[in-house]
Amino acid sequence: MKNSMEFLVGIFMIAGFVAFGYMALQLGEVSFFSSSKNYTVTAQFDNIAGVKKGASVQVAGVVVGMVSKIWLDEDGVANVALELDKNVQVSVDSMASVKSQGLIGDKFIALSLGGDEELFKDGDFITDTESSVDIESLISKFAFGGVK
Repeated sequence: MKNSMEFLVGIFMIAGFVAFGYMALQLGEVSFFSSSKNYTVTAQFDNIAGVKKGASVQVAGVVVGMVSKIWLDEDGVANVALELDKNVQVSVDSMASVKSQGLIGDKFIALSLGGDEELFKDGDFITDTESSVDIESLISKFAFGGVK
């Protein structure tokens, strides 16, 4: 009787640890489990000042993904890997822009969806982009008379 009770408690504890581990991985969005829910496209920008890894990717103000990697290629072009939800279909004539939350807020990538029937697939490149606006240089041009 005592051994069977210890056995049941042991099984219950193991099941609890397995459930806890699974939930931790799901809520933490570990790529081992969530990779089938996402796909990655790369956007190429001249200037991505202020965009950081983990920044949100939005369509019409709704978060649909995040920036998973940023790197500079051999041509001096900034590449930003956008990890998008598989449910979001981005057509090949869509545009990616660097935007700011408010005047001096965090930077994010905004996608303006196009109307083409052909869609981006995992690993494709978005070349129609709008780079970050450098507020400091605009203010200095205005203050010191460089704006015409």
